[in-house]
Amino acid sequence: MLSIPIDIESFVPMYEQIYSYIKNEIKDGRLSEHYKLPSARSLAAHLNISRNTVDMAYSQLVSEGYIEAIPKSGFYVAAISALASIPLMPVSKKEEKKEEKKSFHYDFSPFAIDINSFPYNIWRKLSKDCMNEYNNELFLLGDSKGDEALRTAIAGYLYSSRGVICSPEQIIVGAGTDYLLLLLSRLFFWQKFEAENTAPALMAMENPTYKRAYEIFTGMQFEVLPIELDQNGICVDSLFKTKADIVYVTPSHQYPLGVVMPVKRRQELLSWASLKRERYIIEDDHDSEFRYKGKPIPALKGMDSLGKVIYLGTFSRAIAPAIRVGYMVLPEELLILYKKHLGMFSSTVSRVDQYIITHFLSDGYFERHLNKIRTLYKNKHDLLLQTLKIFHDRIIIEGEHAGLHLVVYFKTSLTEKELLDLAAGNGIRLYGLNRHYITPNTGTLPGILLGYANLSEEEIKKGTLALYEVLKDILTV
Repeated sequence: MLSIPIDIESFVPMYEQIYSYIKNEIKDGRLSEHYKLPSARSLAAHLNISRNTVDMAYSQLVSEGYIEAIPKSGFYVAAISALASIPLMPVSKKEEKKEEKKSFHYDFSPFAIDINSFPYNIWRKLSKDCMNEYNNELFLLGDSKGDEALRTAIAGYLYSSRGVICSPEQIIVGAGTDYLLLLLSRLFFWQKFEAENTAPALMAMENPTYKRAYEIFTGMQFEVLPIELDQNGICVDSLFKTKADIVYVTPSHQYPLGVVMPVKRRQELLSWASLKRERYIIEDDHDSEFRYKGKPIPALKGMDSLGKVIYLGTFSRAIAPAIRVGYMVLPEELLILYKKHLGMFSSTVSRVDQYIITHFLSDGYFERHLNKIRTLYKNKHDLLLQTLKIFHDRIIIEGEHAGLHLVVYFKTSLTEKELLDLAAGNGIRLYGLNRHYITPNTGTLPGILLGYANLSEEEIKKGTLALYEVLKDILTV
């Protein structure tokens, strides 16, 4: 008879204690295959517990395949000895090192924000207001494009801050830019289908670019044509030489190089789009709120009089990454196509979140929040530039005065990977530029995206000085 220790004071149910004991005995080989277990009645009597408890334990063991029930005979240990005897493969030191999560003293991430600046009190108040108003309709499906109140608030914000004139009807709200790019890809498919155009879908993109967008487009069967950049942004002359009808750009602050596209180049881009009916420009205005010198650059969409620009924006950079709320402004012609073929897709943003962001925008909280974090980020931006002066002329800085990172080229014979590894070995996490290129980067100097948003001012100073100490002996003039 099995002597199973039962702890009647344990929070673990007794049937689970019996189940675990027998399972471990089988796995460890102490109960061999085909061993006959005592009947539920006799084991219950032996343990002085209810038979139902034993029945539950046996039932779980049978369902998991540790034991089998043979009619009119009883319960037997199943033939799993081969599994029980398989030794665990030792993890090699190389694999162990790979699985180990590397910790860094300083992380110059270009993707992070200062989460300490999140407006907790306002968000808590708006969340409470949302619940206190007994908005039962918020728990029902709303407009598939997003609640009209939110789209109206976004339209007002775009007009006042980005110079974009659009109606709430043109705005599609979705859970982040990636989701909206997927919708847009499907929209272009239907555009080609209705035009009875069987040619491969061609998309032009800046090189380097936001690589996630590139992955989405290629995953949706677009052929992506990389277009080089100059000091004014994407080279429109090169774009004219392609057969692409769609181009993805980040004109207000090119990602990742930080180039601001001047008015003349924007007009050239709009002229390219105007030559064919099916041509469109996707404008990703990802971090246009953060400009620290001069006036904000109006959106390319604000210059669009022919309905050729599809505008993409998000609140993730300005509020928090977890606030997965993005929006897309469609030209009228594409909006008709959207309603016809994609109107059945429900909005992927919770209506509670939509309510909060609506009031965050319309009640003036967002504007005040932006003013606060612009000052915060400008101070960090200026401090980083000041601290980098310790490198003198052994580095080249580009992309300053906007966004949440600088592009820094180091004058060294090291490759980008060697520089990243050297910094990582000294507790400093850097982010290379090469990963953002569609085609290989032909630059001779290793480029680094040096982010500062998630670092305190003290960390910026200490981290930059620590980086200098690591690199000072391998940099050249």
